[in-house]
Amino acid sequence: MLGEVIAVIHLPRLPSLYYHVDLNSIIDYAVREARILEELGYSGVILENYGDYPYSKRVRDPVTLCSMTSIVREVVRATSLKVGVNLLRNSGREAYSVAVASRARFIRVNALVETIISDSGVIEPEAPRLRALRLSHPGVEVYADILVKHASSLRFSLSLIEATTSTTAKSSIEDYYRELVDEYVERGGADALVVTGLKTGEPPPIRLVELTKKYSPKPVIVGSGVTLENIDKVAKTADGVIIGSYIKKQGQAGNPTDPDRARKIIQKIRELIE
Repeated sequence: MLGEVIAVIHLPRLPSLYYHVDLNSIIDYAVREARILEELGYSGVILENYGDYPYSKRVRDPVTLCSMTSIVREVVRATSLKVGVNLLRNSGREAYSVAVASRARFIRVNALVETIISDSGVIEPEAPRLRALRLSHPGVEVYADILVKHASSLRFSLSLIEATTSTTAKSSIEDYYRELVDEYVERGGADALVVTGLKTGEPPPIRLVELTKKYSPKPVIVGSGVTLENIDKVAKTADGVIIGSYIKKQGQAGNPTDPDRARKIIQKIRELIE
């Protein structure tokens, strides 16, 4: 049954060396969004640099990183929510650093132990880059996407090919998926696994959520495509949800929160829990 209900705050394009925008206006927007969600009863929010597309493999711009830290810190100060950070496309070390400085409680990492092929190029695993930070500054949880959306897992794709062509190797796709889950938890040190569909706003197959839950000793979070229509099915399997597109105006990622849509789904979740 669901424990965490986390909403996404899609931030507009952030200031950078090459782009000027009033940082205070973004801070005001983020705090306003977070307070609405807190009042409605969400347990947490994750702040994401959604407006910075097309996404580079890693956020290196010092103005952007400092701006993100300021925004997150103000949301932490203004609410009692569990606050997280996601720096697209796969800036886990930078997000962790922002979390340490801002007192955020978790980060989301798109590729923790997988090599993925995405529209940002080939992205390597982030777990090795996080090792020193996690040892020196413990306490920030890592929510890791598994088979992340808008990308293909190089390792899992090769495993599928081997599973369908080899007579001596393990032939079960489920066995390969179990091994992948083990990698995330045992070697990558994930504190929670995030299961998504193929793209933003698309739900994962329930069977994939069930498999992840079957093999993972860590909480399993559904990270995309959660709606009022499918929340009852999701709630039967997942330990938590990250809700983005559905609670936005017109159900569109990147738009401000629609309080009515956000209220309806959190009320449905409460009913399911009760």
